[in-house]
Amino acid sequence: MIYLLLISALVIIAGLAFYAGSLLFKLKAQTLQKEKTTQKRVENIVESIQTIALAIEQQQCNLSEGCIRLTHLLECLPIADKPDFKAQYPGLYELYAAVEHLPTHEKRKAQSKQETWKQDLFREEIEAKLSSKIMAEVSSLSKFTLKS
Repeated sequence: MIYLLLISALVIIAGLAFYAGSLLFKLKAQTLQKEKTTQKRVENIVESIQTIALAIEQQQCNLSEGCIRLTHLLECLPIADKPDFKAQYPGLYELYAAVEHLPTHEKRKAQSKQETWKQDLFREEIEAKLSSKIMAEVSSLSKFTLKS
């Protein structure tokens, strides 16, 4: 009788050990898949940063729109030790802070032409003030990597 209980206990322990091992294997596979997905996302974001920076350099994208897009991309990078991008690219973030509150799309269309004109004038003035600083920052962002 004791042998039967001992064998039953060993079978149960072996079954639980096998189950725990299979769960650990699945967890490892899931972790690897998550890391691959995160790495692919980082690569896509870095490529987008480089592309937008190059578009700004080549004047295919205006400074305000480019700064908005670049700051959002820099902030959404899914990395553990994120550098202080605000300190690295102060002109970019200064322009972003100045224009982020301006209405876009339907809200812009709904406002008066005079209000739109005032906002455009304000935006152009701040862009002109920060242009040389931003162009230098964008030049480094066109070659952006996480190793820099």
